[in-house]
Amino acid sequence: MKKELIIQLHREFDGIVQVIPNSEVEFWYARDLQWVLGYIKWQNFVEVIEKAKIACYNAGTEVKNHFADVSKMVKIGSGAERPIDDIMLTRYACYLIAQNGDPRKDAIAFAQSYFAIQTRRQEIIEERIRLQERLQARQKLRESETELSKNIYERGVDDQGFGRIRSKGDAALFGGNTTQSMKNRLGIPEKRPLADFLPTITITAKNLATEITNHNVKHNDLFGEPSITVEHVQNNQSVRNLLVERGIKPEELPAEVDLRKLARRVKSDEKRLIRGTELPKKRETK
Repeated sequence: MKKELIIQLHREFDGIVQVIPNSEVEFWYARDLQWVLGYIKWQNFVEVIEKAKIACYNAGTEVKNHFADVSKMVKIGSGAERPIDDIMLTRYACYLIAQNGDPRKDAIAFAQSYFAIQTRRQEIIEERIRLQERLQARQKLRESETELSKNIYERGVDDQGFGRIRSKGDAALFGGNTTQSMKNRLGIPEKRPLADFLPTITITAKNLATEITNHNVKHNDLFGEPSITVEHVQNNQSVRNLLVERGIKPEELPAEVDLRKLARRVKSDEKRLIRGTELPKKRETK
């Protein structure tokens, strides 16, 4: 996500935060959040809120302490006002809404990080967004590799064959370095996946090559380890050529922090969100 967009979204999200009088408790109105998240229709946004409530309940948290139905007055012209239904949301509620929103929206991706941490300092939010992008890239690779494993199992390739295909694909992507040699090069523990220590761009490259292999295995009805290996190697080589053309050699990029540790940090952030963010029993509205 570009820094200019992050700055713009940061300003918009800061502009809708509310504070309960005579307290330090922050909250957000759902109708304000609706617009900054890019939802035009209230009903569509209510559907996302309902999913967030279910996630809150499944986490063992009292829903009403984070989603509070309220009524507030809005101007309708000529100085007149009318009441409309709204929902007061805690930071945790907003986070759950972002987690259940449309991931294609930039504002949703930003909100997932904005509400996940207790501080709204821009540089920390930017760091969290980069972390989230890396976690999401790793999840996509995991899913595409699982699909490839299933596809080729049905085409005469066992688990050991899948490992050989993947390693030869890595060798094509990493300039002759196999999966094991890259793990040795980066100091990765023997039993840990290489991808858990790769930067986002390399994870994305591996995923693209794997997705192409998945497509062509089915589209061209490939069968057996030799033909699928050739396909996967060619796809990784093509992706490598594109990267090298842009001045990027995957084997020369340094290792990143273990994604397992980062995933634990995300879970820890979620637990901290729940604590101390509940709405008080007596609620005041604007």
